[in-house]
Amino acid sequence: MAIEAAKLGFPCGFLNHTMSPRSSDQLRLKVVFESNCRKLVCCRISSSLVDEQQQLSVTEPEAVLIEGLIGIQGRGRSASPQQLKDVERAIRVLEDLQAVPDPTSSSLVEGSWQLMFTTRPGTASPIQRTFVGVDKFSVFQEVYLKTDDPRVTNVVKFSDAVGELRVEAAATVKDGKRILFQFDRAAFSFNFLPFKVPYPVPFRLLGDEAKGWLDITYLSTSGNIRISRGNKGTTFVLQKRTEPRQRLLSAISTGTGITEVIDELISLNQTEVNGEAEILGDWQLLWSSQTEAEIWFDLVSYGLEGSQVLNKYKQVENMVNILPGIKIRAIGNFETSGSNMYSVTMDFVSILFGIFELPVETTIRRSNLEVLYLDSKIRITRGFRNLLFVHLRIEGSKK
Repeated sequence: MAIEAAKLGFPCGFLNHTMSPRSSDQLRLKVVFESNCRKLVCCRISSSLVDEQQQLSVTEPEAVLIEGLIGIQGRGRSASPQQLKDVERAIRVLEDLQAVPDPTSSSLVEGSWQLMFTTRPGTASPIQRTFVGVDKFSVFQEVYLKTDDPRVTNVVKFSDAVGELRVEAAATVKDGKRILFQFDRAAFSFNFLPFKVPYPVPFRLLGDEAKGWLDITYLSTSGNIRISRGNKGTTFVLQKRTEPRQRLLSAISTGTGITEVIDELISLNQTEVNGEAEILGDWQLLWSSQTEAEIWFDLVSYGLEGSQVLNKYKQVENMVNILPGIKIRAIGNFETSGSNMYSVTMDFVSILFGIFELPVETTIRRSNLEVLYLDSKIRITRGFRNLLFVHLRIEGSKK
């Protein structure tokens, strides 16, 4: 069990509510027109992010895998059965292609790889359960085989301020696909300490328990994507470079560099959204740029927390979970204008206690929103108090 802990888990290797239409005399809608509004790009995997994919040299089957990974949290820990099915299907397609033959002898395998996804079998180690499934930590694998001291190193980066954990293994290439490894040292490097803190695993005393192997089942010709399977039956997807949406989700998880990645995504805008249907569906708020505490009504009315549904009846519902079994709901209407502007009027708020609902007396709240970026997974908008919002489409929601 101790050595399993050292392996970091990889061998080296909101609800949908039915809202009835409300009569127009109960609502006060405002349509917003702005001639100088920002153009919106609708980034789909087939025609959008083309420039970015070209820069990353992503093939169509690789793009399908990346699209499947967008929105999966915990590097697979929180994946739904359908998400797992989609990713596993994409993995099998790539493995059948066998892009780079004899990947262990290719220079493309050398370097630092970021772990994007891993299956989580029953043999998952305590370290995997503790670190790999936590999005706030970045997990990398360094592979250097063409040196006098071939090594595979697993790295957990806690943050720039805190430091990292490095677990190293001496590596040997068995054949064109398999790497043999034996863990021999590990340590925490904390930035606030002038020395390393040894990881408490006696590798020398573990013998064969400190050994394992890693098969490279797919290596892209660009050297950007690697799929590996380990001796414990775990599958890993790693990337050297990530596309902007992946970097945005990672930045939100770690709380660093978010606005910079948002600016990068917005800069990709080239075309307008085709119709109102693009924004319909169930969305989960991942991040907003609010810097000061808001009262609870503002949080739910303006969608500053929780989830949001936009339906075909031009109705919007925001939901915030405040305590177990207690939710706040705000209902209103929205109206689109032009290609990427819509206005929202919220005129009903209630508190849900399980199956019971208590209406709350409130005033009508209005806000105007500009869609800065939209694709099948991510929505970025600017609205109330010029705040930025990043929403993730809830898996399985229909437009």
